[in-house]
Amino acid sequence: MSVYSKKGKGWRYDFTLKGARYTEAWFRTKTEAKQAEAEKRKELKNPKPVKKEPIDITFLDLVNLRLDEVKEYNSNSHYTSYLYMARRWVHLWGHLTVDQITNEMLQKHLSGRCKVSPYTANQDLKYLRAVFNFGINQNLINSNPTKGIKFFPVEKKVKDVPSSEDIDKVISAADPDTQDYLWTIRETMGRVSEINRLLWEDINIDKKYIILYTRKKKGGHLTPRKIPMTNKLYFIMKKRYERRDTEKPWVFWHRYWSKKKGEFCVGPYHDRKKFMKTLCIKAGVSYFRFHPIRHAGASILDANNFPIGVIQRILGHENRKTTEIYLHSIGDMEKDAMAAFELAREKSHTDSHTASAKKKEG
Repeated sequence: MSVYSKKGKGWRYDFTLKGARYTEAWFRTKTEAKQAEAEKRKELKNPKPVKKEPIDITFLDLVNLRLDEVKEYNSNSHYTSYLYMARRWVHLWGHLTVDQITNEMLQKHLSGRCKVSPYTANQDLKYLRAVFNFGINQNLINSNPTKGIKFFPVEKKVKDVPSSEDIDKVISAADPDTQDYLWTIRETMGRVSEINRLLWEDINIDKKYIILYTRKKKGGHLTPRKIPMTNKLYFIMKKRYERRDTEKPWVFWHRYWSKKKGEFCVGPYHDRKKFMKTLCIKAGVSYFRFHPIRHAGASILDANNFPIGVIQRILGHENRKTTEIYLHSIGDMEKDAMAAFELAREKSHTDSHTASAKKKEG
């Protein structure tokens, strides 16, 4: 029995639910004990939400913890973007605890960033939201103050993709080592971070394929994909392999001054954006960076009717919609559709004039 009495003391309830024991004593009557038991069971069935007390973690500490995670699990370029924005946030709110940061404060900041461009404001919002969500997932904070803030509308434009002729001119204007670098980007449609990360162990000369690794996957995992070598890329890799420094594991490397170590070091590239402007000027073409070369390659595949799934795997996209952004060619189906539209429009125009002429004659 869940309710019983003990002589000289009174009544108590005592029951077990889901492996846990619940008991309370001493009640004057059996009825009171039963009522108390019923209330306890009701409470266990519909527990009241536990109100969490605010945690006094500073915004500066939260941002630093998030930056540590991004550095560990994401690409160097992603970390650099985070760091750039984090410095601005910390200047504004680094002295505050997270619970002192309000939705209104963030909205005001983002409105100011929108004056630079809606895209800039949206990037800030995206990264800020991720910082607070990180805090919630780590049980460091209780709520996300960006909740309810909407992304700003962006005026999207057709991306300016360099032509094959312009890419040829830029590559021709480069020195031999840089030419190999640009050809590797072009012939794999790889991201710069993937090309910079290339090791000789990722190159299979005999079987003519190259392995690219990316962190652009859910969870930040370093994910490989095999890319078959074109004849051009095979020739470049074979030549570089024969001339390689066996003490250097990287396909592309350089000697640079390290401010942190205070000495010259040897290692892979992190970013090489500066030389593209010079090469474009030298080649007499409109300025473009590395990423449009990926777009140009994807558009060539699309124009030659390769399935979007194939293009997606080559580019290393997790989402098909991302691949669609890269396709800038006008396919045969679109051309046929517009040609059919023109014929139908002209026929409708002719029929209308014929009907009007017959009406006048009648």
